[in-house]
Amino acid sequence: MRAQKTMLRACLVWLFLAAAHVAFSAPPQADPITKEELRSLLGRQDVVVIDIRFGRDWNDATLKIKGAIREDPMKPGQWLDKYPKDKMMIFYCA
Repeated sequence: MRAQKTMLRACLVWLFLAAAHVAFSAPPQADPITKEELRSLLGRQDVVVIDIRFGRDWNDATLKIKGAIREDPMKPGQWLDKYPKDKMMIFYCA
């Protein structure tokens, strides 16, 4: 339970930081999508799926999105700029 709360807090912090970054570099809107919508986007060249789960959660996960790129959720400033701004970026942490 404690690990889940820690993960939730970290995801919220990361989402806040990512939202601040996106506010200055992306369209003004970033809506959540359903798993069905995600499935329809997988494999497209103009879509980047980024897994921002913490190391232990990512390592212990039995399910991962094929083609997703794992990035450190605590260091978005080190990797956000390496992705082209003209691509749709999909982040997930669960």
